[in-house]
Amino acid sequence: MFLSRFAPQLLSVLRIIAALLFFAHGSAKFFGFPAVEGMYGIPVGSPGGIAGILEIVGGALLVIGLFSRLTAFILSGLMAVAYFMVHAPQNFHPILNSGELAIMFSFVFLYIAAAGPGPWSVDASRGKA
Repeated sequence: MFLSRFAPQLLSVLRIIAALLFFAHGSAKFFGFPAVEGMYGIPVGSPGGIAGILEIVGGALLVIGLFSRLTAFILSGLMAVAYFMVHAPQNFHPILNSGELAIMFSFVFLYIAAAGPGPWSVDASRGKA
């Protein structure tokens, strides 16, 4: 119960950390940072390239908390599609198909879309949270 008083701030921390981790996927695809074998140089028009654009733009918007609910909703859908297009065909179970992160991102972003960005956001400072 003692942490409940920090729930709004922890929502902001969850949004920021999830967005930074998400942004890193896009930055690995387009900027080669961090260097991940097989990720750098993905064509922009490919499904992975389109996902990379959304990872960079959506990740950046969520880090600062701008247009958070809409961005989080779109990214939640992106991760659901990624799971069913990329991971699920490999194997039924998420641990066996490396889809745990896609599922986790999808549900964290869905929660942010519903709960809002928290108090540490551009949206909150604009009164749009």
